[in-house]
Amino acid sequence: MPKISTKANDMPASPIRKLVPYAETAKKQGKIVYHLNIGQPDIETPEVALNAIKNMDRKVIEYSHSAGFESYRTNLAAYYQKTGINVNAEDILITTGGSEALIFGFMTTCDLGDEIIIPEPFYANYNGFAVTAGVNVVPVTSYIETGFALPPVEEIEKKITSKTKAIVICNPGNPTGYLYSKSELEQLRDIVKKHDLFLFADEVYREFCYDGAVPFSVMNLEGIEDNVIMIDSVSKRYSMCGARIGALITKNKEVMAAALKFGQARLSPPTIDQIASEAALNTPQSYFDNVVAEYVERRNIMVDGLNSIPGVFCPKPSGAFYCVAKFPVDNAEKFCQWLLEEFEFEGQTVMMAPANGFYSSKDAGTQEARIAYVLNQDSLRKAVICLGEALKVYPGRVEVGSTETAAHN
Repeated sequence: MPKISTKANDMPASPIRKLVPYAETAKKQGKIVYHLNIGQPDIETPEVALNAIKNMDRKVIEYSHSAGFESYRTNLAAYYQKTGINVNAEDILITTGGSEALIFGFMTTCDLGDEIIIPEPFYANYNGFAVTAGVNVVPVTSYIETGFALPPVEEIEKKITSKTKAIVICNPGNPTGYLYSKSELEQLRDIVKKHDLFLFADEVYREFCYDGAVPFSVMNLEGIEDNVIMIDSVSKRYSMCGARIGALITKNKEVMAAALKFGQARLSPPTIDQIASEAALNTPQSYFDNVVAEYVERRNIMVDGLNSIPGVFCPKPSGAFYCVAKFPVDNAEKFCQWLLEEFEFEGQTVMMAPANGFYSSKDAGTQEARIAYVLNQDSLRKAVICLGEALKVYPGRVEVGSTETAAHN
């Protein structure tokens, strides 16, 4: 039998979906499973987007331009301009999700074997995108005790070699919900400028910032305009995960021209989804106000609830709809599997994503799990109760060490 490729063997499985078979079995056994493992919001998609699909008046679902419909790119540029990001339609390439934007970006800027530096924990699929593009991820670790703030500049600079081509961040972050400050981004700018690197910023959660926090876009960093590549998507902003529409945004004309060639090779982004995404730009501000208020409530229920459980520590995120919690357990992956296989409280249990899959460093995050607080408030309260009850009886519970104690104080 012929062998599959090395690249296929190297492609990592998703830690977010890894425990799905156990969840399916638990449901067949009659358990209610609270899915905190995946960032699929239950928020309704804006009516303007749904109506654009329902009322579509087309006789042919044709290809769009490989860069996306011009009207969509023009209107998307206007949306960015309203948020203080000065770009035009020529700076935007519409992609099949933010995932394709990152893959195109990596393939455009990196040669086989080049390195990209990413603060960890990071969105696990970045590993898969890197394998697809033939580049190597070099992690620099951030820590739960500091709320996953940007690692010290000297730690980042230690990782730079002749193979380094880019630094990649997600802001606000998945899986941590951490929002980088302007000063942290300016530190990154200085490194990027000094070493002439690209800076990729995944800003798909920029609408979801809390407690008065305001996101600062990498597109507004002065002096590195040609080094910056922003990644965006409609998935979370408009609760349109199934509409696979993203964008690669850059002022670098050479990068844009090269990325367009990859776009031409896949012909065009999805036509119907672009129609819905362009309509979604007319979503009223009240929609976002309500969604943000809802996520603040959900975050507080989840994070405050977790921190009330003895031995659990969870920093309060300033953005996105994720948090990472540290549990007093021998191994969070075993704990997550045990929750589905062996535990129930009043017929209920919880599914989380083990955080070790969001790290590249070996043995990092072994006591941590990522939680997506995308369920209704009542379900989140019940999930917190489940976790508290589970930790009372989990056979692999460990005593809270000095690290966790320090983090609480």
